[in-house]
Amino acid sequence: MTEERPLLPKSARYPFLAEPFHCDFTNHLFLGHLGNHLLNAADYHSAERGYGMSYLNQHHLTWVLSRLAIEMKAMPEAYDKFFVETWVDSVMRYFTSRNYAVTAADGTVYGYGRSIWAMIDTRTRQPVDILSVGDGAISKYVDKERVCPIAVASRVKIDEGLRVASVQMKYADIDINGHVNSVKYIEHVLDLWPMDFYSSHRLHRLDIAYVAEAHCGDELDFYRVQESEHAFSVSVRRRTGEESHGEVCRCRVEFTV
Repeated sequence: MTEERPLLPKSARYPFLAEPFHCDFTNHLFLGHLGNHLLNAADYHSAERGYGMSYLNQHHLTWVLSRLAIEMKAMPEAYDKFFVETWVDSVMRYFTSRNYAVTAADGTVYGYGRSIWAMIDTRTRQPVDILSVGDGAISKYVDKERVCPIAVASRVKIDEGLRVASVQMKYADIDINGHVNSVKYIEHVLDLWPMDFYSSHRLHRLDIAYVAEAHCGDELDFYRVQESEHAFSVSVRRRTGEESHGEVCRCRVEFTV
C-alpha cells in the first residue's frame, strides 16, 4: 500500500522585497503592491496544498476575492526584505476566510490582513461548493486556533456621498479573469487624495467589499463620504449615460497622522 503524502503545515511564510519602483514618494511600499503580495501569498499557499488557481483553472474554476481588510502599524521601506504569512481560519460551502501577517526580517510586525474568498465556475460565473473541490482538500488546512488580532473585514456602509472622480477602466486594470483587478480598485480609491495629503497622513486601515464585476471600458464613478477627521467611505459605481447605476465595490479608508 502506498503511504499517504504527509500534510503540509497549515500556515506558510513567503519572502518579498519592497522594490524601490514599488514605493511612493515617502520611500514606503505602495499599499496596492502590498495587496498584490498578500494575494500572491494566498496563491502560493493554496497551490502548494492542492486547491490553487493552476488546479482550479483546469476544471473551469477560480477564486474571487469578496472582502479584504489591511491594517498596518508601519509599511516596509525601499529595499526592505519582509515576509507574508498566511493561513485559512474557516471554510464554509461558498466562502472561506484567509488571514495574513506581514513581518520584517527581524520578526517585527508591520501589520495584518483578513480576507474572504469565494469560488466560482468561470463559464457560468456562479458560486461553487468549495468543499466539493479536490476531495475537500482545503478542509485539511483550516487553523481555527490561530488568532488574527485585527477586526474582520467589514461590509462597509455608505450614504449617498459626493462624486469626486470618474475613471474609465482600461487594459491595465483588467486581470487574468477578464474583469477589473481587485487591487486596481484600491489604487484608484487611494488616488482620490492629493500627494500633499500623504505628506502628513499615513494609511492605517483599508476595508474593501467587492459587490459586482466591472470590465474594460466601464466608466466608474467614485463617491466619497467623510465619516470623521481621518476616516472616509467610498462607493464605486458603474455609470450608464449620465447616471451612476450599480455599485461594484465599497471601501472604508482610515488614516493616521
